[in-house]
Amino acid sequence: MIGTLYGVGIGPGDPELITLKAARIIRQCPILAVPQTGDSRQVALSIASQAIADLEQKEILSLPFPMTKNQEELDRNRDRIAGLITAKLLGGHDVAFLTLGDPTVYSTYWYIHQRILEQNLSAEIIPGVPSFCAVAAKLNTALAEADQPIHILPASYPDTEAALSQTGTKVLMKMGKQLESVKEMLKTKGLYHHAKMVQNCGLEQELVCQNLDDAGNAASYFSIILVKEETS
Repeated sequence: MIGTLYGVGIGPGDPELITLKAARIIRQCPILAVPQTGDSRQVALSIASQAIADLEQKEILSLPFPMTKNQEELDRNRDRIAGLITAKLLGGHDVAFLTLGDPTVYSTYWYIHQRILEQNLSAEIIPGVPSFCAVAAKLNTALAEADQPIHILPASYPDTEAALSQTGTKVLMKMGKQLESVKEMLKTKGLYHHAKMVQNCGLEQELVCQNLDDAGNAASYFSIILVKEETS
């Protein structure tokens, strides 16, 4: 009997936003794979443990993911992690890989999922509440209305400034330490006063900024900027 890998989205931070299906899968899997990436070290496990009892009795695979854009280093690390998980699956064990937000949105899990499927092993995605949806709710605003499009942008990458010229709502994620430069880009595009930000949405250190002047120039790993112009 070969096990199944589950990529389980546990939502943005509030344990009450973990879905019933995600909780069931986590309970039934004997092994939990927990990514460690920058500030997210053990955060996913901590969130899940607030909603699901006795996780300490499970085997925990703590998986470091380097904070780098070097593709060779990333590929080597992903291959190594996929190998560790493959061994557990071939041993007949189901594995739940916990990931913040949703596994299909800028998730470290996706690269492991692909590698497992390439070996003709079983892997399933359990969707979670995306962080930008939780941020919009926290800001008491809609992501989009009527015919407005939504653009999800990785803020620390070179094409972000050009993408800001698109009409519709802009969601800026993955900014890392680039908040100051993102602010300047927004000012250049005339969007600064339409921008709001939430740091650590759903976590103990949550900070809601109804304007970017309140945000300082430091952003946590879990910072999302929402840029939405008023509809006429």
